[in-house]
Amino acid sequence: MRILVIDTATAACSVALIEDGVVIAATHESVGRGHAERLVAMIADLPDGGRADRISVDCGPGSFTGIRVGVAAARGLGLGWGIDVLGYSSLALLAATHFAANPASRAVAAIIEGGHGEVFMQGFTTMPFAADAPLQSLAPADAIAALGQRSGIGSGVRFLAAIDASLPLVHTLPNAANAVLLPPDFASLPPRPIYGRAPDAVPSVPKAGIAL
Repeated sequence: MRILVIDTATAACSVALIEDGVVIAATHESVGRGHAERLVAMIADLPDGGRADRISVDCGPGSFTGIRVGVAAARGLGLGWGIDVLGYSSLALLAATHFAANPASRAVAAIIEGGHGEVFMQGFTTMPFAADAPLQSLAPADAIAALGQRSGIGSGVRFLAAIDASLPLVHTLPNAANAVLLPPDFASLPPRPIYGRAPDAVPSVPKAGIAL
C-alpha cells in the first residue's frame, strides 16, 4: 500500500509518499502563502509523480485557503487516479509527532493560528492516543487558561508566548511525512475541510419586499 500525503493547512506545504508504513520520499517547506503554486510541483517531483494507492490529506483546522488547496488537490487526484481519499486533523498530527519525539510526555495541547488573533486548540493524551478535549477556537488568554499543566505545540503558540513567555511552548508546523505516526482511526476522516469556526463571510439576507 502506497499512500500520498498532502499537507497545506498551515504556513507549511509538504508532501510525502508512505509505502507499507515507511516514508520513501518527502518534501517539506515553510511557504507562508502560495501553496497552490508549490504543491503541484512538489507532488510531481515525488517518485512516479506521486502515484499511490490512496491519498491522505490534512483537512485542518488552519488556513482557510491552504485547507481548500490541499483538499481540492487530493480530491482531484483521487478522482483522476480512481483511488480513495481520506483525511486527518492537523492538530492530531502535531500531537502524534510530539508524542513520538517525547516518549515521556503523556498530554499535550496542539495549538494552531486561527485568524483574528485567535487560535485553534485541542488537547491529546497518549497510551492510547486520544483527544481529551474538543476542538476550540479561543482567544490567547482563554487558551492559556485551558492549557492547564500541558505543554503547547504548534504555530499558534506565539500568541500565548506574547502573554506569558514562561509557558512550555514549542513552535512547530505539521509535516506530511509524520502522517505515518497517526493511529488508523485518526487517519481515516472524510476528506472535507475542518475549519474550526464559521467562515467570516456569510450570505446576505434579502430585505423584506425586495424580489430576487
